[in-house]
Amino acid sequence: MIRIGIIVGSTRPGRNGEAVAQWVHDLATKRGDAEYELVDLKDYDLRHLDEPNHPSIGNYAHEHTKQWAAKIASLDAFVFVTPEYNQSIPGSLKNAVDFLYAEWANKAAGFVGYGVGGAAQAIGHLRQSLANLGVATVQQQVGLSLFTDFENGSDFKPAAVQEDKLATLLDQVLAWGGALSPLRAA
Repeated sequence: MIRIGIIVGSTRPGRNGEAVAQWVHDLATKRGDAEYELVDLKDYDLRHLDEPNHPSIGNYAHEHTKQWAAKIASLDAFVFVTPEYNQSIPGSLKNAVDFLYAEWANKAAGFVGYGVGGAAQAIGHLRQSLANLGVATVQQQVGLSLFTDFENGSDFKPAAVQEDKLATLLDQVLAWGGALSPLRAA
């Protein structure tokens, strides 16, 4: 069975990402078509990129990097949950992506973003970074608005249409994650 990590991309205190990621996880696990796991960047203590070697070498010096690498290597696909900060992804997420190289390759990813305008710019920036690492990103994305999917900007109450978008996103991530399996095995 394919393993899909739902990555919480913000480490900010008071973040909305935990509630959004839990929503994704709850709906995904009801499907029964894959193993879904919450992966919270807060649990990995990734300092600002502190590895002495380039990630493409895969020779990690620090225990936090080794743990992060093992987690990402164990997954076949991802759903990234990211806020939009200043029309991009948070530094914590960019840093986490940049720590690794080969562990990302030949995997699929989908995106659930949240922000004032649905996080379209953040998702676009994350797509570019992941494409450079050999991640196939799916077409469907979920853009959550702080005005329509959150009460008072913090209480997560997604519009009903978002559930349909998430279902399509998960279908695509599952299909692409499976299709790339022979490349990961090589």
